[in-house]
Amino acid sequence: MEPDAHPAGDRVISSEAVAIPLALVTTSALNGGLILEKRALGAMPPLDPRQPVRAVAALLSSPAWLGGLALMLSGLACQVIVLTLEPISLVQPVIAAGVAISLVLSRIVLHERLGRAESACVAVMVVALVVLALSQAPVSGSGARHPDAVRVLALVIPSLALGLLLATWPWRARRGRGRHGRAPGRDATALAICVGIGAGLLYGVGSIAIKGLSEVLTSDHTAAGLVTAIIASPYLYLLGACSGSAMLLYQAALQACRAAILIPVSNVAGSAYFLVAGTWLFHEPLPASPVRLALRLFGIAAGGLVLVIMSLRSAGQAPQDAG
Repeated sequence: MEPDAHPAGDRVISSEAVAIPLALVTTSALNGGLILEKRALGAMPPLDPRQPVRAVAALLSSPAWLGGLALMLSGLACQVIVLTLEPISLVQPVIAAGVAISLVLSRIVLHERLGRAESACVAVMVVALVVLALSQAPVSGSGARHPDAVRVLALVIPSLALGLLLATWPWRARRGRGRHGRAPGRDATALAICVGIGAGLLYGVGSIAIKGLSEVLTSDHTAAGLVTAIIASPYLYLLGACSGSAMLLYQAALQACRAAILIPVSNVAGSAYFLVAGTWLFHEPLPASPVRLALRLFGIAAGGLVLVIMSLRSAGQAPQDAG
């Protein structure tokens, strides 16, 4: 038994040595792409998700925005690869912690500033993501199992409905919009929170679809069989539907409000959803250590609580809309 332990340990080190740096590359590309898109959106006419054809045409006609999209797509490809190497519970907190990158870039590139209360709330969200990362057990190998269709539908359908309801609410409520689609004062923060949570749920469902596709990639297939399996997988079309709808709503919100608020809110909502729902859906175990379990529960609770506080604050006070 003892000789077998060493190769196993070598596999753990080798897998994590590749997966963790790749997860950092993934989150850098995803968040960096968002900042490039935000900068390009400032030169576009206001986007209205109720007019999707016109909005998509405006996005596709901007080379600067397409550059940000290309960077994000490269991050998405890395995310599929890294999820084939390690379980959701190890990878997702590393990816989500990249919100700190977006905060730094929003200050340097976009010159966005936050008030003290907003900065404190965003800092708590970053801490919550770090705590989630610390809650992960140092294990390797996905150990995931394919969920049955009923289990997937029971989770995905209400999640999609709630995500779309929240993400489209600001436009259905006909909130005021200013130049370049920027919502004034209080509405800007309220829009960022509402769309951020809704789009986060949609992106969370999309991450579940990515995890499902990663399980297809680990299956024993020939090259032709792998292509056929991917095309036949419902996760491919779930990913396309979630990503397409979330992207349009997210871009309209990104144009209308500060990236320094929208991106952390969306990341916290999407990461918490993916960590909880994905772990349950793919039968991944919770941390066996009581300390790690407490850290995970604290991270999820802290992230959720700060979103509630920001929502209540935006309803009672109009923050300074900088940037």
